Amino acid sequence: RRPPPPVTMLRSAARAAGVALTADTAMVERVLGPPRFEDHDGTDRVCVPGIVTGLVWTAVGGAIQYVEATSVAGKGCQLKLTGQLGDVIKESAELALTWVKAHARALGLEREVAALVAGRDVHLHLPSGAVPKDGPSAGITMATCFTSLLSGRRVRSDTAMTGEITLQGVVLPVGGVRDKLLAAHRGGVRRVILPRRNMRDLKDVPVEVREQLELIPVTRIEEVLVNAFAGGYAYVPVGGEFAPGAAPAAPAAAAKMARVGRITLHKASL
Repeated sequence: RRPPPPVTMLRSAARAAGVALTADTAMVERVLGPPRFEDHDGTDRVCVPGIVTGLVWTAVGGAIQYVEATSVAGKGCQLKLTGQLGDVIKESAELALTWVKAHARALGLEREVAALVAGRDVHLHLPSGAVPKDGPSAGITMATCFTSLLSGRRVRSDTAMTGEITLQGVVLPVGGVRDKLLAAHRGGVRRVILPRRNMRDLKDVPVEVREQLELIPVTRIEEVLVNAFAGGYAYVPVGGEFAPGAAPAAPAAAAKMARVGRITLHKASL
């Protein structure tokens, strides 16, 4: 026969002694041991360009997954992937880098992409290498990571994201949104960027979680970049490119474009 849990034993002892049992943080740690998972340490982790906070789904629920990239001397624009990644997520990484290179001029990264082609390679890593990772929901995270690396700008440390993209920059819906938002809330994330077509899944998310997260729905990767960087990101369309929901803008309109696209959802709009 199994002995009763420690909490049950404490409760019984307190009841017998006629005293109230107050469970505070110190008591919980004494009974259950030290915490196995730390809160979101985005301020420490997302502290240099080329690091983004992503959200993933696992067999035991949602989780925070950092995505890191760096540039090294090499053959020229080669992409190295590490972190025990599956075929689907590898294709997402290749697609994300292709999109950034194809839109280098609009992103203001022509010189940086030219340096890649001339003899710099990119190494993309997803930490926790002992854990296998796969799935199609990290596209916008990787594209943002590459843009951050090449632009030399840090992504907001209070922001996490999930969503896949196409070669045309369209953000596609993903699965596991409820668990991912619970993981973001549990980890102390304040803002989450997610596909607009996933907004219908919010009905499954507890109200208290929705109220404490700033949810930012997007339909294109340009909107992701605007919301991922402090102060926005000036994406200036060229040639046949179009900004989300607008005609091509002149360079003078870049600052204005950087402020467009931020949508905060409050309880009343859910």
